[in-house]
Amino acid sequence: MVIFGYDIRMYFLLFMTYAVLGWVMEVTCKLIEDKKFINRGFLIGPYCPIYGYGAILITILLKKYINDPFTLFIMAILICGVLEYLTSYFMEKIYKARWWDYSRKKFNINGRICLDTILPFGLLGLLIMYVLNPFFLEQIGRLSQIWLNILFWLLLGIFICDNIISEVVLRAVKTTEKGFGKELDNTEEITKKVRQILQEKSILHRRLLNAYPKIQAVKFKIKEQKEKIKKKGKEIQDNIEEKSNMIKGVIEQKNAEIKGKLKGENKVEKEK
Repeated sequence: MVIFGYDIRMYFLLFMTYAVLGWVMEVTCKLIEDKKFINRGFLIGPYCPIYGYGAILITILLKKYINDPFTLFIMAILICGVLEYLTSYFMEKIYKARWWDYSRKKFNINGRICLDTILPFGLLGLLIMYVLNPFFLEQIGRLSQIWLNILFWLLLGIFICDNIISEVVLRAVKTTEKGFGKELDNTEEITKKVRQILQEKSILHRRLLNAYPKIQAVKFKIKEQKEKIKKKGKEIQDNIEEKSNMIKGVIEQKNAEIKGKLKGENKVEKEK
């Protein structure tokens, strides 16, 4: 099957290539930052699908901007930013957990994306379109039909199995959160309990915790935010009422002074 000029098998191999490169980049960054190896990503294998999806979207959607590097740069930022935001949003809704949070960084949107992380996507978009895609597509294009089929079906089988196993592991986060949801009252307690339970499970569950050390339960996070908003609203309302009473008191005092002054003037007039 040919889509946008390329066999779907070539697209899948390209997807897997960028997913592996994304994993290598994530692992390298964590190795430099934490001085230890951490298997990054939701899946067990050495790949981060979000990078593969981003690269394929850039390849398909930005081909028409190949002669306009600046527009390509901006569009790559938009595409990858939206992809990261939606990934964070739906993962949170499905598994009841916040996997990463940029709330403390400047210029963030709901803690899901921030300027620091999406700007490099623009540079990656340029690298993909001008350097990596021509090289990888040429190498994949040199494969015989037999090897193309072998690699496609082998990697697809591994990828599907990995997704199924990882889905079971990820579901443990939601199940654990739900199980203790009626007992605990705040984000910190529920998150701590989820981490504790997962830590005692299989090596795959512990790998997930290592991959996302800042994971947070969100059920009570949302509840707490609502309570904070409600409390803030009450404070604002009380403040408005206090100022209103002060203004009302000043007005009443002024009215009394004016009435007293008028009475005084009327008395003087009568005496005259």
